[in-house]
Amino acid sequence: MKNIVLCGSMKVKDKILEVKSILEKEGFSVLLPVECLKNIPKEIASRAHFERIIDPHNEIILIVNAKKNETENYIGPNSFAEIAFGFYFNKKVYLLNDYYEPYLDELTAWNVTPLKGNLEYIKNDK
Repeated sequence: MKNIVLCGSMKVKDKILEVKSILEKEGFSVLLPVECLKNIPKEIASRAHFERIIDPHNEIILIVNAKKNETENYIGPNSFAEIAFGFYFNKKVYLLNDYYEPYLDELTAWNVTPLKGNLEYIKNDK
């Protein structure tokens, strides 16, 4: 079974936890952003999460790009950095929803796959 690293804004933490639950029921091993687990400084949390992304045992990165405030498919600066790490380390990177328009050029060039809310596609990547 493949390991999935979840990423996303802590403003959508509830959605991240919901996605984790769904994927675990399908048999995936799911790693949350460290900030979901502990209240620690952002620098430490970011370094720890980047280590999870580059770990060779963790093959899939899933960005939970839910609606934030009034912005659909939001990808913040930290999640964009996580996508870049995933790309650089040859991970399969998915977006839970559709492309975030401001980063469309990079996301398509880096072969990031939008799931458009349908986790069935990632379930088939077992």
